[in-house]
Amino acid sequence: MKQGKLAWGILGAAAAIVGAEKARERLRLSRAKHRSLTGHVRMAKRVAGLVPGYALTPDEFFRADDAPVEVTGRRRAALDRLSAFYVERFAKTRAYTAEIRDSIPDLEFTGAYRVPFQFSPVVRERLGAGSFYQAAEGVTLTDLDGNRFYDLTGSYGVNLLGVDAYRAMVAEGIATTSALGPTLAGLHPIVADNVRRLKVISGLDAVSFHMSGTEAVMQAVRLARYHTRRSHLVRFAGAYHGWWGDVQPGIGNPVPAEGTYTLADMSEATLEVLSTRKNIACVLVNPLQAMHPNAGAPGDSTLVGGRKDGRADRAAYSAWLRRLTQVCRKAGIVLIVDEVFTGFRLARRGACEYFGIEADMITYGKTLGGGLPVGVLCGKAALMKRFKEDRPADICFARGTFNSHPYVMGAMDAFLRHMESEEGRALYHEVDERWNLRAASLNARLEAAGVPVRVANLGTIWTIWHTVPSRYHWMLQFYLRAEGLALSWVGSGRLIFSLAYGDAEFDEVADRFVEAARKMQADGWWWTPEGDARKALRGGLVREFARHLLR
Repeated sequence: MKQGKLAWGILGAAAAIVGAEKARERLRLSRAKHRSLTGHVRMAKRVAGLVPGYALTPDEFFRADDAPVEVTGRRRAALDRLSAFYVERFAKTRAYTAEIRDSIPDLEFTGAYRVPFQFSPVVRERLGAGSFYQAAEGVTLTDLDGNRFYDLTGSYGVNLLGVDAYRAMVAEGIATTSALGPTLAGLHPIVADNVRRLKVISGLDAVSFHMSGTEAVMQAVRLARYHTRRSHLVRFAGAYHGWWGDVQPGIGNPVPAEGTYTLADMSEATLEVLSTRKNIACVLVNPLQAMHPNAGAPGDSTLVGGRKDGRADRAAYSAWLRRLTQVCRKAGIVLIVDEVFTGFRLARRGACEYFGIEADMITYGKTLGGGLPVGVLCGKAALMKRFKEDRPADICFARGTFNSHPYVMGAMDAFLRHMESEEGRALYHEVDERWNLRAASLNARLEAAGVPVRVANLGTIWTIWHTVPSRYHWMLQFYLRAEGLALSWVGSGRLIFSLAYGDAEFDEVADRFVEAARKMQADGWWWTPEGDARKALRGGLVREFARHLLR
């Protein structure tokens, strides 16, 4: 009897110890999440489901910040002028877009979410500029009406060298592989040359080709889980790694991502979780987060108040990444650097060279394809192997119909050979200093003009931030377009330059940028109340939400 009681006592004590340890693990995990909703993806999704869908009336549109009558009158007149300009200047492009929008869900989505949803119906009706272009040359785009714009879209990261360079590379690549053509029976010999070059650039042992950056990331995570026999991946709050569910666990994903931890960037608590948890297979790093740690990619659709200064602290982020690398090595966690967007922009060997780290796997895309769709995964040999010699049925399958397409491989060869040339190497000579000086020069001009707009950059990747809060910051994108600057659908949140921009072209962009900001300032969109403007804006927005929620 006594032995039975003792056994039960021991079991109870063991259970208590196990329970206490699990509680400590859970607490550590909670502490490693960023305090904002970007760090709590489940909560963010619940909150998103509570936000009421509503639109401001035409009258409310101009006084969402309780501006006085004189200011709302200026805004109303400004919108009338801008709308008339858009109708006249972009008539053909607008009509073509309107005709096809309902048949292309992407256009329907980007049109609706270009600005905060409350303002979207009025903006879509009166400030539509269209989504089609007929030509690109140098650093410019031409729409269907013949309007020429300076291209600040960067083709979502693809356009590093300029459209003319990529057009030549694609033509050269197709010519090189034309004898084989679009045949997928095997590999064109040029694939071997690409692999050799990519191994040198990445410093890694093996390469696999995919059709997109999202696919490359999927394969990296899949292989990390396969070789570590661990279940979870870690992504950092706000980081983007494609639209695949496991790396986009919150808003935008219809199902929960059970195998994903979203932790805080640049956090001691995160390093503690990585050091102690035994189920983490890999950590994903997007170098763009150096501009906005723990915050999502900036876009005008989410810009309600001000946007924080997005200047990257290279030294601080480098130090963080080095510590992260050390912790991952010690814990047996695969470190994946996602260069799908930033690849070849920051340095010849990418973000690893720029921040001074070594990754276990690196994903590339966009730029590397010479303008054609591609995803690439480079990794250590032991991690890239897709089967186990001693267990022939234990495999990690991954194939794709168009992987290693001859035309894509030909264009990639042209790109990589160019980057090896003296001309390609010269592109990186003081490139960081050059673009930092350009950003500083534009900021000085904006400050002198007395407008509440500033720019921040990570090399050729720029974002806009503001020195005052406002419900109308997103209007800037429409003034910029009227001045002949083409932005992507996220608006002023992301400006992407190509290295084809010389001083003369950049100066022209800067002139137009400053002029757009002056006009927006004069039209009253940046009016702010006396006192604590941020508090007043936040309070007004809460009341507006509550009013429509009760309805």
